[in-house]
Amino acid sequence: MAIDTKLTSQKKDFPAWYNEVVKLADLIDYGPVKGTIIFKPYGYAIWENIQKIFNEKIVNDGVENAYFPVFIPESFLKKEKEHVEGFSPELAVVTHAGGEKLDEPVVVRPTSETIMYDAFSRWISSYRDLPLRINQWCNVVRWELRTKPFLRTTEFLWQEGHSVFETKEEADKEMLKRLNNYRDFYEKVLAIPVFTGKKSEIEKFAGALYSTSCEALLKDGKALQAATSHNLGQNFAKPFNIQYESKEGKREYVWQSSWGISTRSIGSIILTHGDDKGLVLPPAIAPVQVIIIPICKDNKEKEAVLKAIKEITSKFGTDIRIKVDDRENLSPGWKFNEWEIKGVPLRIEVGPKDVKGKSITVVRRDENEKKQIKSNKLDVKNLLKEIQSNLFKEALRFKEENTHKVTDFKAFQKDLEEKKGFYLAPWCEDSKCELEIKEKTKATTRVIPFDIDKPQKGEKCFHCGKEAKAFVYFAKAY
Repeated sequence: MAIDTKLTSQKKDFPAWYNEVVKLADLIDYGPVKGTIIFKPYGYAIWENIQKIFNEKIVNDGVENAYFPVFIPESFLKKEKEHVEGFSPELAVVTHAGGEKLDEPVVVRPTSETIMYDAFSRWISSYRDLPLRINQWCNVVRWELRTKPFLRTTEFLWQEGHSVFETKEEADKEMLKRLNNYRDFYEKVLAIPVFTGKKSEIEKFAGALYSTSCEALLKDGKALQAATSHNLGQNFAKPFNIQYESKEGKREYVWQSSWGISTRSIGSIILTHGDDKGLVLPPAIAPVQVIIIPICKDNKEKEAVLKAIKEITSKFGTDIRIKVDDRENLSPGWKFNEWEIKGVPLRIEVGPKDVKGKSITVVRRDENEKKQIKSNKLDVKNLLKEIQSNLFKEALRFKEENTHKVTDFKAFQKDLEEKKGFYLAPWCEDSKCELEIKEKTKATTRVIPFDIDKPQKGEKCFHCGKEAKAFVYFAKAY
């Protein structure tokens, strides 16, 4: 790929920077249908690494992978009132197929609760069939009005887990476990700190008893719902007649949870770590962790340099993803620029002088500084660990610097125009109040955090002045 365009700076035009970087880093191309994207190999490789790491985590915890059809009878979605109302504006509906009008329209999968739970009603008959934990990696379609690559697209890829239990307590426990799985994954693998907590009634998943989420703060000061975990109660069990025979011989409805993470996670990586040079990828999910660029003028130099590179890489081990860029039709400077834009964590340069001096030049993508070290002192695994850790520390510093406490609504309105970030405020939990705040400020409730105590008796909602029942994070969001 030819890199012949300089990126717009983030400070000048952040949205333009984002749109440019996803193309220049060779992550995507745009599909022919509005709101669709093509995952190019480099972009899809990031998703494959995300998928591999998270899939291993849940499979080791007893979750089984399956696959369900992309087409869902329209009547299935209508069985749960809140569910169909929540998704109705986003549905893609097939009315004709095979040259004929269908007797019943079918919906292209926006999420799989309904088609899975129709099957679960046949699979579950006894307490011996529980718990059931099923996950699928698939695509879903939601007809979005405003789209942005990775963050909000008509079709996207995701993982959706669905768990079934005898009791609400088990469903609660599962919901929290998966939420914590996502928090750990974002922080330890993607190097993105998140807030976790409960969603408001307005913001909860359509059909859920209650919802929880991970919320990330991106470099432009907006929040992103990064992953969700829901307790569905018995809201789907009853319309889909998912019952089991208890140990006492009684017929009981099951309790359920669902949980998911999507390719939106790639957008969160770009918008958390990227800079004016391009992507900055955490080593854990980078398709190429180490790029090695030989610098030589002729075949004699090239032979010596490649030999030295072979000796260096032989000590890396098989678990490091490395690439030697020995393309002869491109200058070293061109290659530096290309791999910087692609966000490769570590660059190593080797030239004739390095070979003679038994040294190499190392450039960490998170620091962008050239350092020359002796070849026998190179510890790639440790460097990658340091980069991973440093990316998280920088993102955490940014999140903490841009998280504010507010108790006065007028001050909140003023601050929101001037300062980016999350705002923690005492709130009454009234949906009418929530909608008024959104109308006045365009800020929405993100999460009611689990790790912060409720307001003291007598403390007032920062907006309407009624008794405050919880602290909640507000932010403008994608």
